[in-house]
Amino acid sequence: MPPATPFHLPPLLRAFQQALEARGWRGLLWIDGPAEESRARGQALWQGIDWQQALWVAPQRPSMVPESQWIPAGKARTRLGGEQDLVVIDAVSAEAGFDPDAFGALSGTLRSGGLMVLMTPADWGARPDADYGRLAEHPWSAAELSCRYLARLAGLLAETPDIARWGAGQSPAIPSFSAAARHDATPPPADTVCLTRDQADAVARLVSLRRRRPLVITADRGRGKTAALGIACARLLERGVAEVLVTAPRAAAVAGLFERLAALCPQGERQGQQFTLGDGRVSFVAPDELQARVERGEAGGAGRWLLVDEAAAIPAGLLGDWLEAFPRIAFATTVHGYEGAGRGFALRFRERLNRQTPAWRECHLAAPVRWAPGDPLEALTARLLMLDAEPEDVQPGPLQWWCESRHALSHHEPRLRAIFGLLVQAHYRTTPADLRRLLDAPDSRVVSLSRETPEPPGVAAVAITSDEGGFDAELAERVARGERRPRGHLLAQSLAAHAGEREALTARLRRIVRIAVADAWRRQGLGGQLLDAEAREARDAGIDLLGASFGAEPGLLAFWQSRGFRVVRLGMTRETATGEHALMMVQPLSATGDALVSRLTRRFRRQLPGLLAFELAELDPQLVLALLAEQPPEGQPAELSDEDRRDLEDVAHGQRDPSLVRPAMQALVASVAPTGQGDHELAILAAWAFQGRRDAWLARRLSLSGARQVAAWRRATLAAWLH
Repeated sequence: MPPATPFHLPPLLRAFQQALEARGWRGLLWIDGPAEESRARGQALWQGIDWQQALWVAPQRPSMVPESQWIPAGKARTRLGGEQDLVVIDAVSAEAGFDPDAFGALSGTLRSGGLMVLMTPADWGARPDADYGRLAEHPWSAAELSCRYLARLAGLLAETPDIARWGAGQSPAIPSFSAAARHDATPPPADTVCLTRDQADAVARLVSLRRRRPLVITADRGRGKTAALGIACARLLERGVAEVLVTAPRAAAVAGLFERLAALCPQGERQGQQFTLGDGRVSFVAPDELQARVERGEAGGAGRWLLVDEAAAIPAGLLGDWLEAFPRIAFATTVHGYEGAGRGFALRFRERLNRQTPAWRECHLAAPVRWAPGDPLEALTARLLMLDAEPEDVQPGPLQWWCESRHALSHHEPRLRAIFGLLVQAHYRTTPADLRRLLDAPDSRVVSLSRETPEPPGVAAVAITSDEGGFDAELAERVARGERRPRGHLLAQSLAAHAGEREALTARLRRIVRIAVADAWRRQGLGGQLLDAEAREARDAGIDLLGASFGAEPGLLAFWQSRGFRVVRLGMTRETATGEHALMMVQPLSATGDALVSRLTRRFRRQLPGLLAFELAELDPQLVLALLAEQPPEGQPAELSDEDRRDLEDVAHGQRDPSLVRPAMQALVASVAPTGQGDHELAILAAWAFQGRRDAWLARRLSLSGARQVAAWRRATLAAWLH
């Protein structure tokens, strides 16, 4: 990056920073104008104040910025857990752009007195920037996309009174704050290691966890939640606890935990994601690996501890399994944040907690740690990125299907917040960048079930779709052979590359990217209504397949099966962030679609037994049963042969080794699976027959004492389903 023409730091900006520091706040400085001039003004601020920790975010490092203080926007998450006094974001250079996820993550690392500096073109929002390349799916280029999201951001910043702005050829304009200095209304905590009374309360609850009484900790960003987990870990190790496992969607999310732990236990030793003190240790385990250990019986059990950070970003099915496995467990999550939807977690997971551990407890961290109440940057970030978006209360009454105008949404903040809030609550993967995708992704649609008039918003359910496929035959062939990988088209490309179906690329597909129903309207069929409406619309538009891809979970699978969707692919490995296998399902909408689905489902059913025996040998047994329950396209599954039935009778009522009649056992399970979905013992039998689960595993799942009881159970269960 060439050196910029020098600028001197205006005294007004130094005064702005000092005013923020006096109040314990952080602020935003918006620099707009030509790229070289904007960078020069950013460098004047960088050099004009003695910052303790500063960070420059740009595709290329400026010459005056040390290597350790520069990152590209894509590396923003590597700084989670750290603290900054200054963050400069270059969204003005030709090769740069505004990364919503980076902005959201790094704003939370700023401490009181800190400045977030955003550099943009003077006409920001008039055209897509370089970061829109991530949205430009084949055959679109970034320059061809709409930029409603950027225009919205520029409009919101222009009307925000409590930011500083330094335009090209102008003196800085800074907000006027009241003369009142910082005032901390709450007295300091008695626990001097903690920074707030909320944090001290959370630590006290964590270290005194009792068996089968889980703790749920919720907090907004910057409340010291992860640090509280670290303080609790230090005290547990000092108390002699042998092992504490920690998990989170990514290791970076708990960096602050290990930093706090190391500071409080200087005599301990940290090696990577493990900290040891004497005979005790604290270890980070990724969700997928933790789940695998639990299923193998290698994690959990009497006296075991588990702390789950950012629990909202982890599927409830995994959390429920861990809830059973670990007697002492705590779940911590951000209520509004880039890691997941804490409010949705609280609503959905509460039901499972009440059912499995009715004595669970909760606490909320409200007092900020890194900044004082009233911080203007926190409110601004939440507004820009909709981190605090929540669904509205929709009163009972008639609902109407709407195909939303994305242009209108970008200018109607209440309705946009209602729709995005619904998605945030329902989906653990929703991030700030998803708002830009909602407004500007090509070939996308937003549909909703809303009150009969769009004012007030009144959104009860929403779905986002994306059109895929339509490739020419030559490109489809090259993709299927692994020679090309055009951007986007997730479902179509996966079916071509992994299932060998070229026609999945030449056909036209419509993928349901997200679907969400307001909590008060759940279990009233709204999700099904949306899918049925989409199927009609897609059929009229000449679409061949309607499809979806999501984390495999029995309840979700049952929902999509009930709407006529068929399984065509299951990922062979767990996704690290979710701990689940990716499942793809489709519904045919044309003659081309019928033929394609027939081939895809036939291929999948042929592959499934082999996958269950090897790559999917640790798949959830209830999910195994649900997959086996799908009927083949040509009709009902074949009945048991006389030979199969005789073999099974020999096992059920004799002493024949069941391993020698495994094909007959598999045939029986597959034949009764459609009527046995949800049956716990049939699912365990399926796990033995198809996945080769050992007797020790069966004994744990069935609460039996050993191999003899397992053998008796297997004979009895076989006899019951056989007759």
